Amino acid sequence: MVDRRPILFFDSGVGGLSVLAPTRALLPRAPIVYAADNAFFPYGLKSEAEIADRVPALLGRLAAHYRPRLIVNACNTACTIALATMRAALDLPVVGTVPAIRPAAQASRTRVIGVLGTEATVRQPYVDRLSADYAADCLVLRHGSARLVELAEADLRGEDTPDDAYRAVLSGLLDQPGGARLDTIVLACTHFPLVAGRLTAVAPRPFAFVDGGAGIARRVAHLTEGQSWPDEPPPGIAVFTGPLDPTPAFRASLARFGLVTFQQF
Repeated sequence: MVDRRPILFFDSGVGGLSVLAPTRALLPRAPIVYAADNAFFPYGLKSEAEIADRVPALLGRLAAHYRPRLIVNACNTACTIALATMRAALDLPVVGTVPAIRPAAQASRTRVIGVLGTEATVRQPYVDRLSADYAADCLVLRHGSARLVELAEADLRGEDTPDDAYRAVLSGLLDQPGGARLDTIVLACTHFPLVAGRLTAVAPRPFAFVDGGAGIARRVAHLTEGQSWPDEPPPGIAVFTGPLDPTPAFRASLARFGLVTFQQF
C-alpha cells in the first residue's frame, strides 16, 4: 500500500518555507502539511519558559491530527530551547533546526562570523556551545532582530519593505567591535533566507550568507529513504493556529511552495 502520511513542517510563521523548498526539491512526491503558530507569533520575543511549555504540546496535538511520518521543526528559537523535550514527547522522528555555525566557520577567511537570529535564539547557551565546538578560533558576533522576522513576513504578503530597514538590521552586526572584518553571516532564523536577496542588495560589501535549509532537507531525505510516496501527492496544506484572512498575494506566495489549501487549527 502507498504510504500517504505527510511530512509536517512547523514554525512560528512563514520562516519554515525556507526549509520546505529544498525538501520539496529532494522529495517532490511527499505530501506536505505546513503549520504556522501565528497565534503565538513571534517566538523570538517570548520567554524560554513560554516556548518550552507551548511547542511540545502543540506539536503533539498537530501530530495526533495530521498523523505525519516525520516532523520538521523549522524554528531555530524553539529548537535551541526545547528540541530535546519535543523529541521526548513524540513517538516519531523530529528534525530540528539550529544555527549553521559550523559551516559558517568553515567558510570564513577572516575568522569573524555573525549570527543573525531572533533575540531568543542568539542568547541561548546552545549557541554558546556551537560556537565553542565549531568556531573556537573565530570572533562570533551576534545580533537579535525581531524586525527582520516582521520584514520577511511582510515581504511574503506582498507588502513593500524599505531598504533602510534591512540596512539597519545588518548594522546591528557590522557596528559591533570587529564588525569591519566580518565576512560570513549565519542566518539563524528560517525567516531570514526568504529575504537574503534583500540583505545582499543593501550590504556595504559582499558577505557569505549561510543557513541550514539544504542540510535539513538532506536529513529528511535520509530518514525517509526507502519509504513509499504517492505518485500524485495531494495539494499541500497550510495550517494556522490563529485567525488569518490571506490576501491574494499571500496565497500566491504560499502556492509557489506547493501550499494551496488553508486550514485553521
